[in-house]
Amino acid sequence: MNPSPRRRAPLLVLTAPGGVTPPAAAALAAALALPLQAAVADPARDPAAVLAALAEGAGALVPLALDPGAWLGPAGSWAEALGAWRQPTLLLVPAGGLAGLAAAYRALLAAAGVPLLGLVQLGGPWDGAARRGDGLPWLGWLPLEEPGGSGEEPGVASDEPTVALAETLRRRWRELAEA
Repeated sequence: MNPSPRRRAPLLVLTAPGGVTPPAAAALAAALALPLQAAVADPARDPAAVLAALAEGAGALVPLALDPGAWLGPAGSWAEALGAWRQPTLLLVPAGGLAGLAAAYRALLAAAGVPLLGLVQLGGPWDGAARRGDGLPWLGWLPLEEPGGSGEEPGVASDEPTVALAETLRRRWRELAEA
């Protein structure tokens, strides 16, 4: 996995335990007002080749629909490729799996050397005090809308938690890029 020495367009890879779902990717793209690439979902593709191709394009959000820790044979894992390419990554954690799942996936990405912007809780109620008590780099909460709840596609409303998350994410992404 030899990363390209050229300066790359700013990509942000979205990952999650088991892979990022299309509604979560679309909601985050809408919240950040950034273009959304097609999800990376083919486990037969070499992660380094996929990242090299993505580096040729314009900046965008790239959802990984595969588990970042899944073993892909000789190609290793997506976590290893993201670390080798020093690819900024955001970990999305479903509200139902906060206890140990968030810590385990953060540890996986840290061990692989992935530059992690932080963690975002998807859906469910947000308990900021509990998240701070986790000792993990939580950036905020994305309150997903249910399909048909507002008569629109799944996504997010422009409410206070979403605006705060977008601002925090942009600031963290800038800090990581300048480091």
